[in-house]
Amino acid sequence: MTIPGGSPSVRRLTMPMRWLLYAAAALVFLAGAQLFILGEQTATYFAWTVAPPFTAAFLGAAYWAAVPVEVIAARQMSWAQARAAIPGIWLFTALTLVATLLHFDRFHFSSPDPTPQAAAWLWLGIYIVVPVAMLLIAILQTRGHGGDPDRVKTLPSWLRIALIVVGGGMMAVGLVLFATPFAIIPVWPWPLTPLTARAIGAWFLGIGLGAFLAYRENDFARVRPVGAGYAFFAVLEFVALARYLGEVSWGNPAAWVYLAFLIVLLPIGLYLWLGFRERPESLPA
Repeated sequence: MTIPGGSPSVRRLTMPMRWLLYAAAALVFLAGAQLFILGEQTATYFAWTVAPPFTAAFLGAAYWAAVPVEVIAARQMSWAQARAAIPGIWLFTALTLVATLLHFDRFHFSSPDPTPQAAAWLWLGIYIVVPVAMLLIAILQTRGHGGDPDRVKTLPSWLRIALIVVGGGMMAVGLVLFATPFAIIPVWPWPLTPLTARAIGAWFLGIGLGAFLAYRENDFARVRPVGAGYAFFAVLEFVALARYLGEVSWGNPAAWVYLAFLIVLLPIGLYLWLGFRERPESLPA
């Protein structure tokens, strides 16, 4: 019998974790707005100059796709229904801090313009505080009383296999982008710098980890945050592609691999997000 998410025997999502997720959602929404809407003006308004504009739009779409992940996770009553979102978020923020420190000279810390300079220092502060806070709160969360509710509806075998394949592909590409950017820049379908390669790699590693966590959770009621993130990521990246179609080298086979990846990711995300018709127990609207 399924134990209700609000039962005292089930580990509840703690209030510090809930509010950290809401705060993170607000921050990624703002970053996404700067990059997705003002992608051609990052030298003026962002923490570092992102070029070409399609790269800014790609990153902005990824940030915006993180909003539903964090909001849906924050609204869950039980830890089990939220936790698939947490490790990927932490990995992305930690790796982004590493990328920032490796390319410190590329940021607007000493810009004569106060707007990008303030954005750079705010960026650094966020990526120092958030991964540390998330790690500490997650440790406290996992030490709380109670266990997991019963699984409500397990994932079909084909979907679990798809998660391993897609997640493994994202993590492999992300690892190469982050660890050896100079090896992949020549074959990437649009221009990258070492910093933008690592920024994209951090996203692929965080998003890819979500697939493995969804595979492990094996429950539609527990993977909704990951599914929503995948669906929004695919749709927003399609919009970014449509806006900057000319910046992608379509003669490069990697461009078609990327397009196929988005086409595959969208139905996977929608099914993970909406595949369970009954609404898992969450906070009231």
